[in-house]
Amino acid sequence: MATPEKFDEQPEDDMGQQGSEEEVHFESEEATESIAKKVEGDYTAENIQVLEGLEAVRHRPGMYVGDNGKKGLHHMFREVLDNGVDETLAGYCDRIDVVLHEDGSMSVEDNGRGIPVDMHEKGVSALQIVMTTLHAGGKFGDGGGYKVSGGLHGVGVSCTNALSSWMETTIQRDGKVYRQRYEQGIPVTEVEVVGKAKGTGTRQHWLPDGDVLTATVYDSTIVKARLREVAYLNPGLTLTFANIKVPEEDETFHYERGIVQLIEDLNEAYEPINEPIYFHRVREGMEVEVAIQYQTAYNTTILAYSNNIHQPDGGTHVSGFMTAMTRVINQYARKMNLIKEKEKNFTSDDVLEGLTAVIALKLENPSYNSQDKVKLVTPEVQGLTNSLVGDGLQTYLEENPKVAKRIVDKAMIAQRAREEARKAAEAVKRSNAMDSFGLPGKLSDCVSRDPQLCELFIVEGESAGGSAKGARDRVTQAVLPLRGKILNVERARLDKALENEEIKNLIAALGAGIAINTGREEQGEEPLDEKKNGHQHFDLEKLRYHKIIIMTDADVDGEHIRTLLLTFFYRYMKPLIEAGYVYLAQPPLYVIKEGNTTRHYAMDAEERDRIISGLKRRNHEVTRFKGLGEMNAEELEVTTMNPENRRLVKVEFDGERDLQVEMMFSRLMGDKVEPRREFIERHAKEVTDLDWHY
Repeated sequence: MATPEKFDEQPEDDMGQQGSEEEVHFESEEATESIAKKVEGDYTAENIQVLEGLEAVRHRPGMYVGDNGKKGLHHMFREVLDNGVDETLAGYCDRIDVVLHEDGSMSVEDNGRGIPVDMHEKGVSALQIVMTTLHAGGKFGDGGGYKVSGGLHGVGVSCTNALSSWMETTIQRDGKVYRQRYEQGIPVTEVEVVGKAKGTGTRQHWLPDGDVLTATVYDSTIVKARLREVAYLNPGLTLTFANIKVPEEDETFHYERGIVQLIEDLNEAYEPINEPIYFHRVREGMEVEVAIQYQTAYNTTILAYSNNIHQPDGGTHVSGFMTAMTRVINQYARKMNLIKEKEKNFTSDDVLEGLTAVIALKLENPSYNSQDKVKLVTPEVQGLTNSLVGDGLQTYLEENPKVAKRIVDKAMIAQRAREEARKAAEAVKRSNAMDSFGLPGKLSDCVSRDPQLCELFIVEGESAGGSAKGARDRVTQAVLPLRGKILNVERARLDKALENEEIKNLIAALGAGIAINTGREEQGEEPLDEKKNGHQHFDLEKLRYHKIIIMTDADVDGEHIRTLLLTFFYRYMKPLIEAGYVYLAQPPLYVIKEGNTTRHYAMDAEERDRIISGLKRRNHEVTRFKGLGEMNAEELEVTTMNPENRRLVKVEFDGERDLQVEMMFSRLMGDKVEPRREFIERHAKEVTDLDWHY
């Protein structure tokens, strides 16, 4: 939980101001020498700092693992795990064991070939080179030990080593067990033989260093999400997770049917239109696996991977896939006379509605737009993916005409609904619910027009809205009360969602539009990038508030309303979440009155009991709030709206967890009851207070 930062005005950049130019003339050698000495005194060789070995990683962790906080911490784990997965891709590993130890350290052990320990031409063990040198490894092409791998630059495990208080590497190979220990990336022992090997493999064991990292506690949810993802992508691999402190979290991941099973699990809360379509193709050194299934919902989910690395921003493999899907389905529909001569072709938006797809590539020397590999940019991949996916899909449609007809029918319905959605989106701007200034009549707006300073509180109910309006800072805080629960957009097409009054008011208040697709291709325009295509009617620069705070009651109904709003933001305003503009307010559940003047507020029963145990006076009164409407404006201001006192939870979206997020929304908000019931039963024991749980 964190109190948000204050927005301070930044001073103007003096360097950006244009000053007067002066001509400088050197009248003598003495003057020249004097000026030269002055320059040398300001900046000399003494100012040049050379960072040896892994010092650069410790000095600037963010350059190598993303940041020095939670993201970087888990990136350290991923780098170690990916080395084991690369052994799987090479055909040498079928088991990886991950353990969270009691002291906060983590170990990852695989049964691959084991890192070489023989002497390198640099004069030290190859193991030490790999563990302590940037850009060293077996993944650099012609002379490397891997044709296909997720790691490209040789900075992975050495970065984990650099950012650890200590790290021990244990190798089994050549009939012996070898070990070397490092502290802050520096070897403190030689590579020692410590026993006889029973097999082969590598075990990495490390403790994150709190001196260079702000987060050192691994989140088992994030760790297990990555293990699950890797297991889906590698059917022959078994991964285990063990938490020594919390054995209940132990789990084994193994999926015999690979990405087909992933598709089925993603769609378990929906009614499928077809059995998963799967095909596998190899051409020009590139291997493509694709699984496709249409379901009754309206959102599109495309998960793209290359060499086991997830690309949340897509790339050339996704572009090729989308082009192939649109081309082949249009060709089939024309061939079977399902699209008449004068009728328009389907756009990619029509074809992709209700589609869940997984694209998994294996290729040599992939190119990415950045070190974190969130987007594949290898040029030749687009054409190859287009061709391979097109061939596979065309063959499937011709061999399965009944399924093909259902897919075409769904695209036709989507085409008509998309036009209705476009009309509905335009109608939002002209809605009778808006006042003469173009804003919803229910909105109590703030005075400031600087979105960096402005906050919008989305409040449950008119009663709470009245208290919030009295409690707010009118200069920077706006209040929009909602009447009841908004529509569950996971089960409704967008054109129907845009008929919902509360959703229309919310869109109008925010001012940035809504991320919908209206088929640019039919106007003859070039299609947008596959990630931006869904955002073509959404302009983040027009957003009126840079803090959007969902403020609901601390009870089950409040939780439901929060989930409905988050579903809407995730499906149709995801850029808000990606930019870090969405927050959850945390109003207190209890007030403890000490005497006539002193009040203490508690978020839950545990905090309530802790406060009571610390009171000096025995006479106190405890009251439980039933809702925000029970708080007067002063209480709401002090506890929930004042930036100096309030507690907010930022809603963060990590693209690396697309799979986990998609599954969560589908299970909780999808059509089927069974997955939702199963989720509740599985996690029921984790709930300590049903009316207040995060």
